[in-house]
Amino acid sequence: MIFNKKFFLIILGFIFVVLILSPAILKAEFEIPNPLKAKSFQELIYNIIDFLFVLAIPLATLMIIVAGFYFVTAAGSPEKITTAKNIILWTLIGFLIILMAKGLIWFLMEKVFQPAP
Repeated sequence: MIFNKKFFLIILGFIFVVLILSPAILKAEFEIPNPLKAKSFQELIYNIIDFLFVLAIPLATLMIIVAGFYFVTAAGSPEKITTAKNIILWTLIGFLIILMAKGLIWFLMEKVFQPAP
C-alpha cells in the first residue's frame, strides 16, 4: 500500500475542513484589487510601455558608463575599444527601439484605434 493510514486520515481531515468551510468562504463578499491599476486594455499597454521606458533610461545610462569604462581602461587594446563601441551601439539601438515602441503605441492607440465620435 502506497499511503499509510496516518497520511490518509490527514488528507481526509483536510478535505472535510475545506468542505465545511467552503459555504462560509463562498458567501463571504471579497474583492481582489487590480494590481495593474488599469481599467482598459489600452491603459494596460500604456502602463507596460511606460514601465519599460522608465526602466530603459537608467539602464542605457549605466551601459554608456560601462562603455566609457572600457574606453578608459582599453590602453590602446583594439579588442576593448571594439567592445566599448559595440556596447554604445547596441545601447543606442535598444533605446531607440524603446522610444519608437512608445511612439508607435501612442500613435496606434490615439489615431488608428480611437473610436469615431
